[in-house]
Formats: sequence, structure tokens, C-alpha cells
Amino acid sequence: MKDQDFTLADEPFALFRTWLAEAEETEPCDPEAMAVATADSDGLPNVRMILLKGADERGFVFYTNCGSAKGSELTANPQAALLFYWKSLGRQIRVRGPVEPATEAEADAYFATRRRESRIGAWASEQSRPLESRAALEEAVDRYTVEFYGRDVTRPDYWRGFRVRPVEIEFWQNGEFRLHDRIVFRRRTLDDVWTKTRLNP
Repeated sequence: MKDQDFTLADEPFALFRTWLAEAEETEPCDPEAMAVATADSDGLPNVRMILLKGADERGFVFYTNCGSAKGSELTANPQAALLFYWKSLGRQIRVRGPVEPATEAEADAYFATRRRESRIGAWASEQSRPLESRAALEEAVDRYTVEFYGRDVTRPDYWRGFRVRPVEIEFWQNGEFRLHDRIVFRRRTLDDVWTKTRLNP
């Protein structure tokens, strides 16, 4: 797509896969990093950087502790926005849509691929909640290291996946003199066909 006009694309998922593959070749650190925006019970936005762990025509998947801020916010208000930005390519992709849980099987399969230390960390960390001290966290890690000694570290029930089901995906390419190229794909419902619109910079 580097040598082609991306605005000619007729659906968003193939274009996303192409851009992500190109970012994997050029971006020096975490090309799959994305900002995830949610909203709390007062409607106040919240955003943080996390890693994409799956993407196909069903949506964009990430995993978290459901007791974390984002987990709690997505449970109460299952909608989110994502932002991918690749400075090396001068590109960004914005995604918006409803959120649904990933399946238990998907969560188990991904959790099993994580390093053992990261799996223990998922048990030890009460993500987003107050922490007495760094020493307290390290003690929890030690405790679960002993508990799981000699056996597999299984997935905690509270550690789950979320899938953002897009109803809007916008592709942005940096242009000279701020005359950027932008196209947005939209659909009213998840069953509708995509419509494409070119936007002013």
C-alpha cells in the first residue's frame, strides 16, 4: 500500500492488516500499541496505551483485569475508541464501536502464550486499585510463585478479553503542508455494509 493510493480501498480490515504489517517493518517499538478510550460512570473520558492482541473482521481484541479502571468502565458502558499511531509512517487509524467480551477459549489460549512471570503477575496485581507499597506487590508475586510452583499458571477468572466491534474506522496519512489524506468507513449496525467517505484534512 506504500506505493498505492490507500483511499481507493473498498473495505477497512484488509487495509488495516496492510498498514499494521508495514508498521511492523518500520516502527522500532510495539507497532501493535494502541490508545484505548473509555468513559467512567460520570461520562468522563479515560484513555491509556495497551497492546492489540487480535484483529479480524469481528473486531479488535485486547486483554485486561476486569477489576481495572478500563475493565470496570467497559462492563458498565461497553463502548470504546481506539487509536493507532505510527510516527515512522506518518499514519494513524481511529476506531469506534461497541465492545463485547472475548470468549473464555480465546482468553485461555492467549493467556497460555504469555511468559510465566507475566501470568503470575496477573494473579499478583489488583490492577488500578490502591497499592500499599512496591514491596507489597513483590510479596504477592512471591506468594503466587510459590503457589504455582511445579504446575501451570492458569488464567484468573477476572482476567478477560474485550473485542471492539467497529462501526467506524478512519485512516489518516500525513501530507505535506498539513494537507493530509483521510478516509472513513462507517456502518450503522454491525450487520450493515461499509460506506466510505473521503474527509478534508
